[in-house]
Amino acid sequence: MKCAPWCLVVLGFLLASPPVRADDKVGKDCLYKGMKLFGKIKLVEHFPDLKVEVVQHFPDLKVKQVEHFPDRCGKWQMVEHFGDLKVKIVEHFGDIKIKFVEHFPGVP
Repeated sequence: MKCAPWCLVVLGFLLASPPVRADDKVGKDCLYKGMKLFGKIKLVEHFPDLKVEVVQHFPDLKVKQVEHFPDRCGKWQMVEHFGDLKVKIVEHFGDIKIKFVEHFPGVP
């Protein structure tokens, strides 16, 4: 079966284009560059593991603050000492964007 010239153009475009969800920063496994995005979170000003930008629309991760059992994607227990992840909240140019929610935390 032969392909018309326009067919080759379309095929080339499809092969060169990235996957549909390639712009997602947080994987379905709730990891960002190997860091799990749940657990005990310590807010810091200096030397963070992750910089996050708090947004109201189009977050990379929905976060629910919990008091106990931060064992699922998007569940964060804020601690003062010995956090699993050190986070700095920034206004611009964060590594990921989060939205604080009351229900259904995780990857949108």
